[in-house]
Amino acid sequence: MVYIADVQKTYAMVLGAVLVLVGLLGFVMESPLLGLFGVNAAQNILHLVGGALGLWLGYKGSGKAYNMWTGIIAAVVAVMWWVPGASGLLVSVFNINATITYLHAAIAVVSLAVAFGVKE
Repeated sequence: MVYIADVQKTYAMVLGAVLVLVGLLGFVMESPLLGLFGVNAAQNILHLVGGALGLWLGYKGSGKAYNMWTGIIAAVVAVMWWVPGASGLLVSVFNINATITYLHAAIAVVSLAVAFGVKE
């Protein structure tokens, strides 16, 4: 039997593990990840910190707050890509391109769906 809290925790831990992996790969690879996703040190550090937080909160807490805030942050970053001036800032500071923007939008939808759609 799968308990509701397990869905929140599992999603937080899986997303956290993926973010840690992406952060580590970003430091190792010099070219875009999978030839699509631009990387730089600032983005890699954010992925490592966010991923570690997801692993920790998924393991120690319910994971719901992490899922909610990850969804909100990913949505804000995705929307910022379409705001004149903000998109240039995202590119210059974090090397975020259109492909990453679509990925952030997908992560936002799924994270928010898990955070708010899975009833306690």
